[in-house]
Amino acid sequence: MGLLDVSLQFFNSVSLLGALAVLLLIYFISSSSLGSQEHGKEPPGPTPLPLLGNLLQLDMKRVFITLLELSKKYGSVFTVYFGPKKVVVLAGYKTVKEALVHYHDVFGGRDPLLLVDEAHQGHGVIWSNGDSWKEMRRFALSNLRQFGMGKKTIEDKIIEESHHLIEAVKKFKGAAFDTTKPITYAVSNIISSIVFGSRFEYDDPVLTSLVDQIKRRFQLLNSPSVQVYNMFPRFFKWIANRREFHNLITDHKKLIFACVSRLKENLNPQMCRGFVDAFLVRQQNVEESGITNSHFHTTNLMITVINLFAGGTETTSSTMKWGLLYMAKYPKIQDQVREELRRVIGSHQVQFSDRKNLPFTNAVIHETQRLASIAPISIPHKTTRDITFQGHFIKKGSTVYPLLTSVLHDPTEWERPHSFYPAHFLDKDNNFVKPDAFLPFSAGRRNCLGESLATMQLFIFLATLLQHFRFTPAPGVSEEELDETPTGNLSAVPSFHTLCAVPAM
Repeated sequence: MGLLDVSLQFFNSVSLLGALAVLLLIYFISSSSLGSQEHGKEPPGPTPLPLLGNLLQLDMKRVFITLLELSKKYGSVFTVYFGPKKVVVLAGYKTVKEALVHYHDVFGGRDPLLLVDEAHQGHGVIWSNGDSWKEMRRFALSNLRQFGMGKKTIEDKIIEESHHLIEAVKKFKGAAFDTTKPITYAVSNIISSIVFGSRFEYDDPVLTSLVDQIKRRFQLLNSPSVQVYNMFPRFFKWIANRREFHNLITDHKKLIFACVSRLKENLNPQMCRGFVDAFLVRQQNVEESGITNSHFHTTNLMITVINLFAGGTETTSSTMKWGLLYMAKYPKIQDQVREELRRVIGSHQVQFSDRKNLPFTNAVIHETQRLASIAPISIPHKTTRDITFQGHFIKKGSTVYPLLTSVLHDPTEWERPHSFYPAHFLDKDNNFVKPDAFLPFSAGRRNCLGESLATMQLFIFLATLLQHFRFTPAPGVSEEELDETPTGNLSAVPSFHTLCAVPAM
């Protein structure tokens, strides 16, 4: 039998898709080989299948768990394929810090998820790149500080909001309830006070719509169909979750535009009430100067406000939910916190400055952030130039996933990485200490711009709640039955649960 006959028999016996897969496999192998020869050793990783990449090896419901396991086999810098998309994963404290801090200029690009990029179109302060990102981040940081972030003015607003939160929890009269809504409303109101200059009542349809839209968008981004679309957009543009996501963004823009329009009606450039006012004044000045290529335009304002609400609401409220869940699950630790609060604060209002006198309470809150690891994988980064990093060649434009959960659970940095152990943040004299490997807000030029605000909210809200209530599992549920298994990839939120808030005696 001749070579031609063999070839014909082969192609007749397999599908066209199979033939394409073989060709793609040859392409991957040859591309990998070529890259290695020309530039040196690329990061190792599991062998990808054509088109599918390493999808069959990944638990897409909690992909960070799979990546942690792969890091044990392939090291702290490795490659994995999400479908046809090649991703470099960074694991462990030393590796992540070296990349994001020491080489922040190289690893400081952003690689937006496709669906998010469609909706944001390169605008905003989280998913953007280049001059627009630099300008918006600089402006956002400056004005967030101006309107109180990290200062006494915002502390007063958080304290005021904590009173509203206490009253909302009291309404349940000790019965089991889902902590999600009152906590999220309180946190979102702090963002609102900075962005709009005012808060909302908890039953205000604007607030409830904002919170519901944010929650739903996170759910959609974590959904399997959206993850598949991000990898194979040509084949899955029709999915319902994609349409719903875009509809939510449109609705969110309309809601924010209505708020902005009301503020614009009585805008006073000499007395800005919040971030939106400051942006409108800058936009007005730019337009009057005749500049035509400014980044201060309405679309950037809409997307930046969406970013501030989503980033500032979801992460902090999820951490608070974890904190109360841990308190109910570990009652002895909760009792120690409440005893320290009773002894040091008594019935007085908790202040942010009280942290130094409440080392155990502060340690418990930090341990909540560490163990919960609510952002297990940092928002995707992108390299801005070729680099040889820890002996591995990484091309310019490569997608990079800093695995933050591997930092917060690094066994070389934490004594009990997978246990709730507040002693991680206490020295031998029980004074509070913060280890270098505590990086829940990421690091480098792309670290969370609301870190100081989140830190203040977590301390005041959680300490005030524990000052007024003792949290227990719902009737019929034991402490052991409270589930600590996180759900989601972009944000690791607790599984659904209810708690009882018993008023302090």
